Amino acid sequence: MISLSIFTDSFLSNKSAKVFVAGHRGLVGSAIVRKLLSLGFTNLLLRTHAELDLTRQSDVESFFAAEKPKYVILAAAKVGGIHANNTYPADFIAVNLQIQTNVIDSSYRHGVKKIIFLGSSCIYPKFAPQPIPENALLSGPLEPTNEWYAVAKISGIKMCQAYRIQHKFDAISAMPTNLYGPNDNFHPENSHVLPALIRRFHEAKVQGAKQVVVWGTGSPLREFLHVDDLADAVVFLMEKYSGLEHVNVGSGKEVTIKELAELVKEVVGFEGELVWDSSKPDGTPRKLMDSSKLANLGWSPNVSLKDGLVDTYKWYLENSKQ
Repeated sequence: MISLSIFTDSFLSNKSAKVFVAGHRGLVGSAIVRKLLSLGFTNLLLRTHAELDLTRQSDVESFFAAEKPKYVILAAAKVGGIHANNTYPADFIAVNLQIQTNVIDSSYRHGVKKIIFLGSSCIYPKFAPQPIPENALLSGPLEPTNEWYAVAKISGIKMCQAYRIQHKFDAISAMPTNLYGPNDNFHPENSHVLPALIRRFHEAKVQGAKQVVVWGTGSPLREFLHVDDLADAVVFLMEKYSGLEHVNVGSGKEVTIKELAELVKEVVGFEGELVWDSSKPDGTPRKLMDSSKLANLGWSPNVSLKDGLVDTYKWYLENSKQ
C-alpha cells in the first residue's frame, strides 16, 4: 500500500529545522549534505565518528537529548566487499545493528518528526526475480558472502516498520542499487567494480601500459546510480513518502560489464587494449532492481552514466594520491 505524506508541515518547507545526517563523510552521506545545502537547509547536524560513536547507546541518547533534531537521515553503516564481510562477520552484523538500533530508537524517544533509513540491494535473496521488486524481501536465502551485513540491514527495515506500527513513528526505508560518485572507495583491493575500473584504467594510462586485463567475459548486466541521484531521491522520499514498505532506488538502466569497462576506458582516456580473461568468474549474470514504485510516486534519475563517470573521474583526479 503506497501512502503519500499528508503532513502540511513538510520537509522542504522546514529548511531551518535541525537535520541530523548520520554518516555525513561517506559516499552517500556527503552527497546528501551537498544536496541539502544546495536546497538552502541551514541547520544540519553533522558529527564525525570521533565526535559521536553511534555504536554507543548512551552517547547517542545524550546527543539526541541535547540537540533534538527534527529530521534524521541514517546513512551511517559499516560497509565493505566480499573479503571484508568474510573476515569480519561479527563487525558487520554487530556494528550495523548497534548503529541502527541506537539511532532509530533515540529518534523516536526524542521526538524526531521523520527518519529515513538507507540500506542496500544486498538485502534481497541470492536468486530473487529480475528486476527485483520490494516484495522479494525474505522470499529466499541470502547471498552467503554478505549475509551478516544483509541481515542487519533487513533488521533496520523491520525496525522502522515496527516503530511505525506500534508507535505511529514516521520511519521510512530506501534501498539503493549499486552507487558511485565523489567520495567513493578507490582502494585497489576492496573497492567495487566501477571505482576499481576507474583506478585501473587511470594507472594503466599513467604508466603507459599496452593493455588492461579485466576478469570474466564482460557479459553480466549491472545497474548503477550516481550518488547525487540517490541524494535527490532521499529528499523526494522525505517530502512525499510515508509508507510502511521500503522503497527501491535505482536508475532502471542496465549496462553490461563490457559496456561499462569500455565507457570507463573512454572517459579516462586509456589508449591501450582492453582484454577479457574469460577463465575468471563472471559472478551473477543479472542484477537489476525494480524501481517502478518510486517512479510511480513521481521521481526519476537525472545523471547519465557517461556524465556520472566524467564527474567521478574528475573527483578521483583531484583527490587521489597519484
